[in-house]
Amino acid sequence: MAAATAGPSPADTRPQEPGAGSFRFGAVFVLTVLLCVFLIVAPDADWARAVALALQSASLLVVVATSRASAAVRHARAVTGGAAAVAVLVAVAAGALPDWLVYLISVTMSLAIPIALVGGLLRLTRLHGVTLQTVAGAVTIYVLLGLVFAWIYAFADRLDPGPFFISATDVTQGERVYFSFTALTTTGFGDIAAATQAGRALVLLEMLTGQLYLVTVIGVLIGSFGRPRA
Repeated sequence: MAAATAGPSPADTRPQEPGAGSFRFGAVFVLTVLLCVFLIVAPDADWARAVALALQSASLLVVVATSRASAAVRHARAVTGGAAAVAVLVAVAAGALPDWLVYLISVTMSLAIPIALVGGLLRLTRLHGVTLQTVAGAVTIYVLLGLVFAWIYAFADRLDPGPFFISATDVTQGERVYFSFTALTTTGFGDIAAATQAGRALVLLEMLTGQLYLVTVIGVLIGSFGRPRA
């Protein structure tokens, strides 16, 4: 009789959120790595910019479509964002947008993805604790840091009348991405290096950001991986 009248277990009283997304952060990680590789090997052409934006748009749409509380909200935002992305991609591929606007869109997308990921990761951790999808999302943010700094280097290069890199007067965005990740991971091959004091300060900031993120955020998540949610 006591067992029959016992109250619900703690697992039964956990907050349920109908319509919650399935959190496909592993897919976002794969798309982000593909984007990094493509930016390095692709030529500086309109079609290549369109493909890069397509990968960024796909990453953002996956985050939005799989980590919202309401299925209706997720569907509406995914449809709206998808339609807007298609229109922008067609314009970029046709060369109808000026370079500065394409640059601004790319920077905005590079910032929007990690911002959206943070919200999804907090939600996922609150619901299920640290899972493989949580770690994948956190690592994706680390990779996106490299892309964000690459765009920062491009912006700084445009502002400075002199060369931003030593022995490199005409640097492509792919080379900036390559350099950014050598700085983020503190690899430092030395084939490309910042030429100005301001540039070296930015590189130092990226190195510190990357290492602190690894030893704090990633370290804590790996240490908590698989533990039940408190």
